[in-house]
Amino acid sequence: MTVELWWHTSDMVSNVVALTLILMSLLSWTVIMVKAWRVFQLKKMAKAVDRHFWHASSFNQGLQLLEPHTQDNPFYELACNGQDALQHHHDNRQDLHGALSLHDWVMSNLKRGIEDSLQRMQSGLTVLASIGSTAPFVGLLGTVWGIYHALMSISASGAASIDKVAGPVGEALIMTAFGLAVAIPAVLAYNTLARANKQILGQLQRFAHDLHAYFVTGSPIAKREQVSLVTAGE
Repeated sequence: MTVELWWHTSDMVSNVVALTLILMSLLSWTVIMVKAWRVFQLKKMAKAVDRHFWHASSFNQGLQLLEPHTQDNPFYELACNGQDALQHHHDNRQDLHGALSLHDWVMSNLKRGIEDSLQRMQSGLTVLASIGSTAPFVGLLGTVWGIYHALMSISASGAASIDKVAGPVGEALIMTAFGLAVAIPAVLAYNTLARANKQILGQLQRFAHDLHAYFVTGSPIAKREQVSLVTAGE
């Protein structure tokens, strides 16, 4: 049976289920492609930090080296947030946050920056999780309804032989396979993207640790072999 013939011979419930699965598949693959491209960009940004930022002769030069990747760059934003926090703490000591040490204030701002970046990285993953968990049941609904519809038609016609039952029931079972075909890529993509985001989050946290050491002490952490940066007070 062709798709067109199946569409015309099926009732509205089966058609709605099929359209729902098609829309879920399109949405799933759209999210997968967008998020996969984003992960690829973030990995390039992380490499730029290690290769360029910490080898700059000044903090501002390090930011300039990241400028080709500044569009929605969490590493660039984190560095700017730390710099702004340092300047704000210096210029507004009379405010309540002036009672906080520079260590605590900078750490707090960097942590908020990481949390904001993590929220953006995780956006869309709930869509994949929802599709992965519900698509099999949507397909199963289509199968159950299709079998019911087929058995009612067979009962009305009075032909209950195996060859009369196998065809309609087999066609109804395709809906379950369709639901699995929608769910499996969504689940695999969710796990892959979540693991990639966890790796990028770890790189962001290490970068924030290095930035915190730089802003508080005026120099990068000792384990790095790099050109001396300008002091935080400059």
